[in-house]
Amino acid sequence: MPVANVLAPSRPLNLWIALGIPALIAVLLVLLELTDFDMNIAKLAFDPAAGQFIGRHSYFLEDILHDRAKEVVIGFSVLAILGFVGSFFAARLKPWRRELGCLVLAMSLSTSFVTPLKAVTAVQCPWSLSEFGGKEIYSKLLEVRPQTDKPGRCWPGGHAATGFTLFALFFVLRDRRPRMARVALTVAFGLGVVFSVGRMLQGAHFFSHNVWTAVFCWLISLGCYYLVLYRKPVVEPVVVPVAA
Repeated sequence: MPVANVLAPSRPLNLWIALGIPALIAVLLVLLELTDFDMNIAKLAFDPAAGQFIGRHSYFLEDILHDRAKEVVIGFSVLAILGFVGSFFAARLKPWRRELGCLVLAMSLSTSFVTPLKAVTAVQCPWSLSEFGGKEIYSKLLEVRPQTDKPGRCWPGGHAATGFTLFALFFVLRDRRPRMARVALTVAFGLGVVFSVGRMLQGAHFFSHNVWTAVFCWLISLGCYYLVLYRKPVVEPVVVPVAA
């Protein structure tokens, strides 16, 4: 009779760290709402003489770092979907079916949450504000929005999610390929930061918009991993010897 293939438990996962750090960052972001930090950072990228952000019409920032980079990540997502579907037919992909499914789920959720939140929060982009040559009135995330005919669509940062969505790859690889997982984490964080800075230089987002996106993407990927892939260590029962 064949022996069932039992997968080994997952590598230790410290939820106090995995959840605690994002929670701490979220608290700090809320506290930043009491300051002018976002506005002061945005002013560093604004050229008063030209009346616009220094990267507003940059070909590299808009066409390469935004449009083409987004297409690359979308292409990777399509490959993940094809891999997941293929795992039902190809023997070589079958052992990775759960990982591929988790990857597709996490990346889908990490990008799909952005648009609905933008519509609900209606936060204005820096380039739309009167302080930076626009016509809209500035309001912080937790403040009431001023009346306007053009509600904002800038919180959280959409393009930042294009990079931070790859946090999912870290969790998918952490049990089977720990070294590759660390590389994936570095790439995801690096791309998210680069994409975030690029959009900030264009005046598309404030600093906190992108950090919030990183927090959401991390928590989504962590949740998908914990629900789909995480295997708790097996606790061996303690046998108490019975006295004769």
